Amino acid sequence: MLEIKTYKTRDLVLEVNKSYDPTRLDLSAWDRFLDVLCGDRQYQKEAIENAIIYLASGKYNSIEDLVKENWNKNPELHNRYRDIDEYLNHFQLPSKLSATIDFATGTGKSYVIYGIAQIMLGIGLVDNVLVLCPSLTIEKGLMEKFISLSVDSKLRLTIPEGARYKNPRIIDANSTIKEGDICVENIHAVYERTGSSIRDSLGGNGMWTLILCDEIHHAYNPVTGRDKESQSIKKWKSFLLSDEYKFKYIMGFTGTAYIGDEYFNDVIYRYSLRQAVDDRIVKMVDYVSRDESITQDEKFQKIYDNHIENQNKYRRVKPITILITKDITNAKRLTENLIEFLSKKEEVSREEVEKKVLIVTSSPDHKANVAKLQKVDDKDDPTEWIVSVSMLTEGWDVKNVFQIVPWEDRAFNSKILIAQVLGRGLRIPPEYQSPQPRVKVFNHDAWSRNIKGLVDEILEIEMKLTSSVINNGDRARYNFILYNINYEKDPQEKEAKKDTEVFDYSKGYIELVSQIEDEEKTTEYTTLAGEVYSKNTLIEYSTYTVDEVVNKIYEEFSTREWEGKILKLPDGQYTKNDLPPKDVIKNIVKKSMERVGIKGDRLVEKNKQKILQAFGTLLRKKGKTLVNMRKISEPILINTSNMDKESMAVGNLRHGCTVFYSDNFENELTEEAKEILLVIKEDESLPKSAEKQINYYLFKTPLNIVFTNAEPERKFVEYLCKKENAENIDCWLKSRDQGFYSIEYSWRKGEHPKQQTFNPDFFIKITRGDFEYIVVVEVKADNDDSDENKAKFKWARQHFEDLNLELEKNGIKQKYIFHFLSPCSYSEFFEYLRDGRLLDGKFKSDLEDKLGTNGIS
Repeated sequence: MLEIKTYKTRDLVLEVNKSYDPTRLDLSAWDRFLDVLCGDRQYQKEAIENAIIYLASGKYNSIEDLVKENWNKNPELHNRYRDIDEYLNHFQLPSKLSATIDFATGTGKSYVIYGIAQIMLGIGLVDNVLVLCPSLTIEKGLMEKFISLSVDSKLRLTIPEGARYKNPRIIDANSTIKEGDICVENIHAVYERTGSSIRDSLGGNGMWTLILCDEIHHAYNPVTGRDKESQSIKKWKSFLLSDEYKFKYIMGFTGTAYIGDEYFNDVIYRYSLRQAVDDRIVKMVDYVSRDESITQDEKFQKIYDNHIENQNKYRRVKPITILITKDITNAKRLTENLIEFLSKKEEVSREEVEKKVLIVTSSPDHKANVAKLQKVDDKDDPTEWIVSVSMLTEGWDVKNVFQIVPWEDRAFNSKILIAQVLGRGLRIPPEYQSPQPRVKVFNHDAWSRNIKGLVDEILEIEMKLTSSVINNGDRARYNFILYNINYEKDPQEKEAKKDTEVFDYSKGYIELVSQIEDEEKTTEYTTLAGEVYSKNTLIEYSTYTVDEVVNKIYEEFSTREWEGKILKLPDGQYTKNDLPPKDVIKNIVKKSMERVGIKGDRLVEKNKQKILQAFGTLLRKKGKTLVNMRKISEPILINTSNMDKESMAVGNLRHGCTVFYSDNFENELTEEAKEILLVIKEDESLPKSAEKQINYYLFKTPLNIVFTNAEPERKFVEYLCKKENAENIDCWLKSRDQGFYSIEYSWRKGEHPKQQTFNPDFFIKITRGDFEYIVVVEVKADNDDSDENKAKFKWARQHFEDLNLELEKNGIKQKYIFHFLSPCSYSEFFEYLRDGRLLDGKFKSDLEDKLGTNGIS
């Protein structure tokens, strides 16, 4: 079975038919204009011609016409979509003469946008043009570029004599949009700016307006932010489809034509990152393919080494390093850590370093910094380091970025994000047109495959099945109501009784590990051309003198509480009121160093911490227990019909997962899901446990299909669907791993308390008379009595005790019974379920016995 479909992205580009009626569209009249506008950038000219033929030749009335034409001659489209109807159902802007041009960042997308706008106005197909973009930064850049082109006398002389509009006015929406205008606006102004003329100027007349959308991927990808800008972007697509305007002609432009990892299905021209690098239009990209950096300090040292190398190599400009984080909080934290590192590394004050580091986020605290981006390329500007949130990196026209650091996985976990991050460093400064300069990407080596997939123009689509609640038809009767509660917590510590303790260090040493103070470490880079090379960096480890460590211990002795504790050293016993001489502690440290061959007078960080931790046990407070005093909320109603969908990659069926479905699946699944399921059923290479078909009348769940992740879950579902058990159950639900029904718990991992939530695996509804019982089950492997499971069990028991009291108080006839189960107790559990003893609270599983307490009822 083919679990991952692989495509070449270029094979998914739709071909515009170049055979058209020249008496209807005389594109040759614009040859001189295109030659002057595009220069030797032939790809720009091709993109403009493709767009004009598509929009103005009369061969196409909508995107559907273009797809139908390509469907008949491009077999690769048949591999991506089951049939043409599925393809047509995936359009973002159906029934519009719409399409996308995919241009790698730094390849002159704005020239293409202007060229299309001028020609469409010139041939008189539209009366005006509205250029939309996602931010003020991009709006400002487009306005400046378009104004410079509109007043370019050489370019204006090439416009055909008979053109309807020869000299477009470049405006924003503060002015009334008139015939022959090109209006440039950010999408937020469409909804927010009271002075916007868009509604008054274009309302009802959109069919005579060309809409050009820069960075169109924002309109098509999910937007999670709650701020006003995010909400405006969320409405972008709705604006384009609005009946109020009736727009017909819509072109999108982007260097990241992806929805997540899915390539757009309406691209009519593509100039890829690979082509741009090969044509030397942008910088060569070198990315990390192997690196073993362990600590943040080690990463910083390698990044700093690259930065200094760039300064030496590109001396005619001021090289910039940009570090990209997932959100504002992480950007602030990284900025602080970077400033601290640079201050120490360069041995300068924090104030001096702060001049070199610029943080750019949407936070009001950093608003002024966005404006500073316009000048960071200037040699007299002190900025060398930029920390940015990933969503704010578009629209920068910074040419001197020679190193990009995606600091977290969030910055590199999809093709669209990879393309956005790489785009920040692609532009070539005028001073280094030849030989082709390079930008280093200091990524985690685990992400190198993602980069390679993008630049190799490979699109991998994983086959997935989706489990969802059915809210119509017979299966909908298995939906049911649950209740949950929330807590307002007031954590309080209870201190145990103090006893005298003796801490014995009379042996005279502490176990340390061997150390070195510096070493050369290698990072392997791969270029987009496939060349591999290694770079060595001398990593200097932080060290501390013996006196610094001893002084730190003494500082703790004098400021921390250690009443009732005795410190036993080689020369005697000491207490809080009778501190040992420093020389005694120093001799212990020296002896510890000698035992593992440490020469000199310095300790690396890990050995310093070992010594501090050894004496820290003396100073540690004992016997404190975290107790949460909790205020319980009113019961919160949850309907199973509202549970979110869940998807599973088909490949997981080879690794212990199972898909359960009823023998009526042909009436309960989508066409795509049915096809995948039929392939699974016929695939003899899959384990026998990969799929299970259940009698429709015994599959008493509102879900169309059920996924299980391992043997304990699979066996439990098999028991639920046995005839003798199913007839004693009203209905049941396999919950989601997160988000549907959460229970808080607290546990201690090592020395650190952790506050977390978990979602129980199963909810089973059983009715007795007019009273409902909800049996809640968490399943685990046999003997899995970990500390975390003990904490889950303890807190879940208390949770359902509290919930039952609240339900009784509110007159709700429902009671919850919670159990931790493992396969060795399934037979007993279901026998107790059948004969009623389960509802009477008389069941206790083998795992519950190991976890330490009964299930609650």
